Amino acid sequence: MTGRQIVLKTLLQQRHWQTYKTFCKEYDKAAKVVDSTLQGKWPSRAQLHRWLSGELKGLPYSDHCRVLEAMFPGRSIEELFSLSNGGIPAPLVTTEPTKSGGHVTEICPTSQMADVAAVFSSRSAFASAYPPSALFDTAREINAAGLSLNVLCQSYPDHRLKQLLESGTRIRCLFLDPQGKAIRAREDEERYTDGTLTTLTALNISMLNRLKEKLTPEAAELLELRVYDETIRFNILIVDGTTCVVQPYLPHARGVDSPTIVINDNTAADGLFPVFDQVFTSMWERSSPV
Repeated sequence: MTGRQIVLKTLLQQRHWQTYKTFCKEYDKAAKVVDSTLQGKWPSRAQLHRWLSGELKGLPYSDHCRVLEAMFPGRSIEELFSLSNGGIPAPLVTTEPTKSGGHVTEICPTSQMADVAAVFSSRSAFASAYPPSALFDTAREINAAGLSLNVLCQSYPDHRLKQLLESGTRIRCLFLDPQGKAIRAREDEERYTDGTLTTLTALNISMLNRLKEKLTPEAAELLELRVYDETIRFNILIVDGTTCVVQPYLPHARGVDSPTIVINDNTAADGLFPVFDQVFTSMWERSSPV
């Protein structure tokens, strides 16, 4: 048992939900979706301690199981209460919870999924299962291409980015040019009339430039910023050449509403990883330095 702990405990730590007050708050959010009558019926402190310490024999009551599965999309209650060595496997392919049917999990045969590890119906569902801290905290290389790259610029702390860069992590960021035609076309498509996307993208670029000024010369060389002016099709995030997150841009829909695909490079002959790796590389080669 040394070094092993309940998967639920590890997931709570990853999301910074491990305090009792925060856990209850997140429990209520999920309960509202599953069954509003379950709000406020979170476990007691002593119950939660038994869950996380591995003292529980069997599984929690069924209502708790329903809410916990909604808190962690793609993970069965059996997985949540299993032991791990600290590493967390990718969730199963999922759809989001619904009020009528609860949490729905669809499992596809591996042979039909190539190197796809998980699929989410929105970016918010993806972010719940894969928080930025889990993606980036130990990364040695991050390649990101898209529109404003909020996952790096707004969802991950500046001081952590600084620590990554100063520890040798290479980060390449490719933004949709805030001065270009393509971003204005996207604003028209999403029905923004106040330059929202232009302003946000320029702000994120400025934030990274300010961060770059605070770095040592060696670390500053590891942070590369570029822009491109083409019709936006995908948001692509590649971490350490092994995990690729792809989010297509849908017509007349905000980026946050986009489905999200997680791809792991398992060297599958018919895999998708090399396809999107090449998309990023070709876009980077056509781009311009900031």
